Amino acid sequence: MIKYLGSKRTLLPHILRAVGVGAAPGALVADLFSGTSRVGHALKGAGYRVVANDHNRYAHALATCYVQADAERWAGRAAAILADLERLPGRPGYFTATFCEAARFLHPENGERVDAIREAIATMGAEPELEAILLVALMEAADRVDSTAGLQMAYMKRWAPRALKPLRLRLPALLPRPAAGPCRAHCADAEALAPDIEAELAYLDPPYNQHSYLGNYHVWETLVRWDKPETYGVARKRVDVRTRRSAFNGRRSIGPALARIVGALRCPTLVVSFNDEGWVERAELEAMLRARRPHLEVIEIPYDRYVGARIGIHNPRGEKVGTVGRLRNVEYLYVSSERRLSLSAAVPVEAVP
Repeated sequence: MIKYLGSKRTLLPHILRAVGVGAAPGALVADLFSGTSRVGHALKGAGYRVVANDHNRYAHALATCYVQADAERWAGRAAAILADLERLPGRPGYFTATFCEAARFLHPENGERVDAIREAIATMGAEPELEAILLVALMEAADRVDSTAGLQMAYMKRWAPRALKPLRLRLPALLPRPAAGPCRAHCADAEALAPDIEAELAYLDPPYNQHSYLGNYHVWETLVRWDKPETYGVARKRVDVRTRRSAFNGRRSIGPALARIVGALRCPTLVVSFNDEGWVERAELEAMLRARRPHLEVIEIPYDRYVGARIGIHNPRGEKVGTVGRLRNVEYLYVSSERRLSLSAAVPVEAVP
């Protein structure tokens, strides 16, 4: 899966353990801020029926591929198409000009491959699940040869060694349909969707401060939408990054927005992932969760910050500016339920690796 700020890869055992306490095997579980769908993919692999959602189009493509699409239906067909796309010669276009020449996210030779493959996908008229698989394969291939520290706010002054390697397509790690039934992916505002969600458990991993996922991963948004928008700045961000604001990126709006979602969800148990850099204080969040689901347990998980934090902040000339802050964070998992749960007695849930 793509490099991602806030990825829950190392936290998956804790998340699966918490879900295993609050939801029966094969239960319907909702993930309202799915991001890379790493959590939704793991939940599907553990046998849950998953409803994933994210309002960004690149994240919806990831959820459609990793949560909704089933391996037994699509793997063979997608692999054959990817083999054909792999043989396409590069052809420079919008992606190369914008992200490889005006900016330096990928080497131009790989940018030309992205242009050719993306245009071919656009002309196929493939079914939505199949198209999502192909787009995710291309996104992940580009991610493996990019020249960033993991965010698309900036790029390396000199080409990263991986950026000089050729782009190669791989079939994403599709999973079979769980015995409990099909999984689904939505592309909606989480607050608008919340009243329609009725599940045994909901997992919430909202943005927690000013950092916009659309701004941080605008290249993937444009690659999936393929709308070739106007751009601005050194990073060549989409112009709608300035206007597509989330309530979860505002210091004043994040608390009320999260409270509305927590209150609207028709789920007896919530598992909420939040960071100690977040703009909602722990006491406020605990009170918010207990208002509807009074039984609450909290797991504290220390972990290393993303690589960009360790590299530091640089200006467009590649000069280091400012100072590096702390290198460790604490992730909190809040397990809030209408009934008393016991995390200490939980049996770990195994996911497909």
